[in-house]
Amino acid sequence: MTDSPIPVTILSGSLGAGKTTTLNTVLNEEHGLDVAVVVNDMGEINVDAELVEQQSELSEGDEEIIEMSNGCICCRLRGDMLEEVGRLAERRDFDYLLVESSGISEPIPVAQTFARGFEDAEFDPTGTYELDTMVTVVNAHSFYEAFDSGAALTADELTPEDGRVPEEALLDQIEFCDVLLLNKCDLVPDDALDEIEAVLERLQPRAEIIRTEHGSIDPGQILDTGLFDFDAASQSAGWKHELNHDHHHDPQEEHGVTSFTFEADRPFHPVRIADLLAELPAQIIRAKGFFWSAGREDVAMGIDKAGTSVRAGPAGQWIAALPPAQQERYFQARPGIEEDWDEEWGDRGTQLVFIGREFDAAPLVESLEDCVLTDAEMDEDWTGFPDPFGTDDQRELALADD
Repeated sequence: MTDSPIPVTILSGSLGAGKTTTLNTVLNEEHGLDVAVVVNDMGEINVDAELVEQQSELSEGDEEIIEMSNGCICCRLRGDMLEEVGRLAERRDFDYLLVESSGISEPIPVAQTFARGFEDAEFDPTGTYELDTMVTVVNAHSFYEAFDSGAALTADELTPEDGRVPEEALLDQIEFCDVLLLNKCDLVPDDALDEIEAVLERLQPRAEIIRTEHGSIDPGQILDTGLFDFDAASQSAGWKHELNHDHHHDPQEEHGVTSFTFEADRPFHPVRIADLLAELPAQIIRAKGFFWSAGREDVAMGIDKAGTSVRAGPAGQWIAALPPAQQERYFQARPGIEEDWDEEWGDRGTQLVFIGREFDAAPLVESLEDCVLTDAEMDEDWTGFPDPFGTDDQRELALADD
């Protein structure tokens, strides 16, 4: 073994997507690497870890596989994970680390843990480990069924800790990765696979998409690739790409997949926009961005639609609501802000991105425009408008029943 950093691949994906099957395939292939494994499962009994032990040459007794149960390595078990990988690093009898995260793990905190450390842990992974590849396994069959029926994109249940909707976690995993494995392709017609790929490319234009069946993959496609770049991955989500490329109302369409950006420099009426967001068409798979709600001149409101889930509420402060000294720091760091600065309202406004399939954008654009305050409403006292949004956090506006 050398003293160079140990490369790390992290496998994410919803329950049933095929992460463990993919993991076992990689472990049983000839790739010339001595691999240690960390398996994270939300349950008290780590079923995934048992499957890895049964189907590969690794065993927990040999301390080559670390089982982490009843929590998630992006939050509750974050420090515990670092303690375990630190213990592994002390022995250093392996040259690659493969981490299978739970179905509802958020990828960014896990990536930050390896790339930048975690202040509440004694072990600092930076210098010892080097994040090499973020991989998300997507269940093609679940996507296909969701397209056909309007059901959720994943069969995972709500997490008992915070009620986080699994579809949000899945979209986060898709939008922050280097490689997308579209698994269970044998269960989906070829024309539907083309459409699913088109959706994934719109959600995550940076990642390489690889079709797989039964988790079968060339290990070299996810091990030792050198693909990970934290800054690039953080900005790679399709909705961020749309905001940065000024598509506005003009929808971009490919394979039936449509995306467009809605912008406005007047606020929305809070009741009208809340009602609209609660009834967004099922064909809209993803909606993200921020908006100005009349009466909330202190905070920017955010929207997060992931599949059937729609959340909206406070997402941060407007720069115009900050003290002058803080505003000036923003102006210096991001000179473009001043170019769009309104003398009265500053940076307040709306930028929303919608990504959907087989969808006519024109009626939604018209409905969004109807939510903007009229000339008469602009002269009213906005504090008198009913406010359906929460005071501190985003709240669920719509969630399809099972």
